[in-house]
Amino acid sequence: MSDEQSGQAQAMVDAVYRSESRRVLATLIRLLGDFDVAEEAMHDAFRAALEQWPRDGVPSNPRTWLVSAGRFKAIDAIRRHSRLTPLEEVADAVESIAAQAQGTDDDGIEDDRLRLIFTCCHPALSPDAQVALTLREVCGLTTEEIASAYLTPAPTLAQRIVRAKAKIREARIPYQVPAPSELLERLDSVLRVIYLVFNEGYSASSGASQTRHDLSGEAIRLARLLVVLLPEPEPEAEGLLALMLLHESRREARNLPNGDLVLLDDQDRSLWKRELIAEGCALAERALSSRRFGAYALQAAIAAVLAEAPSAAETDWPQIVGLYDVLLRFAASPVVALNRAVAVAMRDGPEFGLTLIDALLEQGELADYRWAHAARADLCRRLGRKEDARSAYLRALELTRQLPERRFLERRLAELDR
Repeated sequence: MSDEQSGQAQAMVDAVYRSESRRVLATLIRLLGDFDVAEEAMHDAFRAALEQWPRDGVPSNPRTWLVSAGRFKAIDAIRRHSRLTPLEEVADAVESIAAQAQGTDDDGIEDDRLRLIFTCCHPALSPDAQVALTLREVCGLTTEEIASAYLTPAPTLAQRIVRAKAKIREARIPYQVPAPSELLERLDSVLRVIYLVFNEGYSASSGASQTRHDLSGEAIRLARLLVVLLPEPEPEAEGLLALMLLHESRREARNLPNGDLVLLDDQDRSLWKRELIAEGCALAERALSSRRFGAYALQAAIAAVLAEAPSAAETDWPQIVGLYDVLLRFAASPVVALNRAVAVAMRDGPEFGLTLIDALLEQGELADYRWAHAARADLCRRLGRKEDARSAYLRALELTRQLPERRFLERRLAELDR
């Protein structure tokens, strides 16, 4: 094979890896019953694809081909190590893999990702482990990316993932979607993890791009599956899906072609996806009308008010402040209080919002939260307090690792100098 052909083959397999690897891994975990064995089998399958596809052509269904190849690679590995394992155990392992593979088609592979997220969010695992394992195994983030997103040393994060996998293996946690009687009690952790995945896609914690559509799209897909799966309508699942759809509707307007950040007030609203807004608003309204709503449905209601405003000047800020008042009763947190303070500034004026933000910063919990300092800087700028604004922008810049956000803050600082 020439260097050019080799490069083309590598590019082709790389493209399939980006689009299909997490689906393939989820199914191999079900078939093989072990995260690490499945990951090794998946990589073996992609190595086989790199050898065979340039010669034989790309199969009509690459995903199914890779699952089959990974399964046979795992069986070969079991047989190679059979010298150290009783023959009965080898036969049982091979027979189990073969039995699990029955009926593995496209629909089954799609369902495997939902099975995997319930496994990763099992209550036997700590909340931190649930998030780390889901981001690693369901979404494919590297250990370093997850560690960076959660301000955790990479070795610590890696150990957390290793311990979570060991816990699943030792406790024999089943790789399945819970029965209806257990589903709702497991729902909170799954919703929380899906939202964390979406947030990393909607506003990446670091890197050259503000968004990662692969992650936000994956979170929305999982939420849709979850809404369909639940035995009866669940307002918080619908509320979370609504919230993500409404945020996603603005994605194309949030950046200029060069990647620079565009604030909500300055966005070209003709770029907003009206079909996503309509779907999100309908879901939010249905969740609120159930009278069994929670924090996600309330956040979706706030996002719906923002999305339905014909222009920034016509936004109903009194209604948004009222919704934040209710949200604080459901899910009091410094971040919710910060968002309410920004809404108060829009309703009553920057001095009122600044008083609230300063009080929050004095409490200390938002000392390392970049958006708190960025919000304070903006309000100081609007009030003509240039030095206070400069100090707050510099602090936000210290805490920001995402390049579009850094460029935005640097522009604001330059504007103060002018």
